Amino acid sequence: MKAAIFSFTKTGTTVSLNLQAYLTANGWEAKALTGRRFIHMSPKLQQIDGSLKTTVGEVFQTCRLLIFVGAAGIAVRSIAPFIRRKELDPAVIVIDERGKYIIPILSGHIGGANSEAEKLAAYLRGQAVITTATDVNHLFAVDEWAHRNHMTISSMREAKAFSAGLLEHGHAGVYCDFPIAGTLPEGLEVAGSGPLGMAITLQQDCYPFAQTVVLRPCIIHLGIGCRKGIREDAISKLVFRELRRLHIGLSQLVDINTIDIKKDETGLNRFAKDYGLPLVLHTAQQLQQVPGPFASSNFVLKTVGVDNVCERAALQGCGGSGHLMLPKTVSDGVTLAIACENFIVNFDMPQ
Repeated sequence: MKAAIFSFTKTGTTVSLNLQAYLTANGWEAKALTGRRFIHMSPKLQQIDGSLKTTVGEVFQTCRLLIFVGAAGIAVRSIAPFIRRKELDPAVIVIDERGKYIIPILSGHIGGANSEAEKLAAYLRGQAVITTATDVNHLFAVDEWAHRNHMTISSMREAKAFSAGLLEHGHAGVYCDFPIAGTLPEGLEVAGSGPLGMAITLQQDCYPFAQTVVLRPCIIHLGIGCRKGIREDAISKLVFRELRRLHIGLSQLVDINTIDIKKDETGLNRFAKDYGLPLVLHTAQQLQQVPGPFASSNFVLKTVGVDNVCERAALQGCGGSGHLMLPKTVSDGVTLAIACENFIVNFDMPQ
């Protein structure tokens, strides 16, 4: 995760160096940028080259967190030309040069600006100033919760309508196709229908409430085996045929799993890259240890050292806790299996 910290005064630059050390210690790749007058203060500082607007435009595309130590107006004018939509924009936070007030101004929920502001406030012993309506009213923020729990949202328009309805009425229903653990947040109750609610499901056409926002967990893993030299189109034809049949969306896929001897298969690598899916490699020994009944092949066992690649690999992708939605299916030199994690919706998960 990359972060950029901008400062414009001597005092602000001192704060930015402090923040850089904190973020770096917490797993961020953080750079502190300042003007030419203050670059001498530390070798860890980088000078803002050219205009501030140009530099902000560059880091806006590559960083997940931008911090401006200075006036809010500078931050607003700097980021304004680059704002796209909340699913894509980085978290942006403004901090006064004394580190007293920490104010998220962009991507508070999905981008995590609100939660990062709280953490920074605790570190600086300052005050996080949160302005999003659901937080101010201590209500459930569906977009933040979905992002934190690796779920896709049916549409931001529906998420916005859900939040507006929750603010207006104070309550909403929850329909869920998975076991629920923990205590539901204030204002939410399990229901199968009603005027307003959210549905947690893999179903593509599930709108049980008059006003529904649908959350789909990303819990589906592909297991793929293939003959040497397989073409990408042979893989994609089989995968998308079976995804359509099972009514599974591409956005619910986590990764592609296969045996490590397939690491250089061009068609498989291109398929993974084209659809933005990690290609996870497993050894024959790892796959052979996956428990369960599988479609066994002596030919495959002699060739790669394990009796089944696709089914074992798909379940291995689930981390040992999953079930097959699609057993071994063969087409044009490709074997495919699809596994789903044994998912539990836990409302007590820490942020």
